[in-house]
Amino acid sequence: MIKDNIKFVKENIKRACEKAGRKTEEVTLIDVSKTKSIEMLKEAYDAGERDFGENYVQELVDKIPQMPEDVRWHMIGHLQTNKVKYIVGKVSLIHSVDTLHLAQAISKESVKRDVTSDILVEINVAGEESKFGTSDMSANLEMIKEISKLPNIVIKGLMTSAPYTEDPETNRDYFKELKAFAYNEAKEYISGTPVLSMGMTGDYVVAVEEGATMVRVGTGIFGERDYSKK
Repeated sequence: MIKDNIKFVKENIKRACEKAGRKTEEVTLIDVSKTKSIEMLKEAYDAGERDFGENYVQELVDKIPQMPEDVRWHMIGHLQTNKVKYIVGKVSLIHSVDTLHLAQAISKESVKRDVTSDILVEINVAGEESKFGTSDMSANLEMIKEISKLPNIVIKGLMTSAPYTEDPETNRDYFKELKAFAYNEAKEYISGTPVLSMGMTGDYVVAVEEGATMVRVGTGIFGERDYSKK
């Protein structure tokens, strides 16, 4: 089932890229594996997947030694400053840096360990109260400027979680806004071509059409989550 789901998602990504005149290689599929068993992750791994996203630090730390070393781990959930020390140097990318305070903690721990941490700044484009980050783009730009000055931390791009919706078209403008902000106001503080982590199971096709370089798909690959195993 998981192998077939991955194939289905990748075919959708390919079609979305073709529609937008993009190369399929520009988009990385992140298998969101929170609450999922190692057996399920290994099934995805055997199907060729290498990028896995986790929301909870403890679950991430538990899974890392149980999976092959070539897995690229992504921290996509809200990260508390007191948990930073557990993941710095162990993850490929931290998607959810939503405050300068958190970035400072990541920088401090990275200096301590003599590593460089790649991060994305989380932008709450839709301004949802249930989400972290802010929709105030001037405040976001000021935060990005300050983060860019910190040692041992590199801003690779931006991340957003658009509202849950039955109609993915309703999120198209949010994805457009994030891309425009990344390529205009924030561009000089981002290292290289901006990474845009946007789009999940319900709206990743629209996100790819609007420039997503990473899509975070969980339910579409592994099925519904069992939060009792959190």
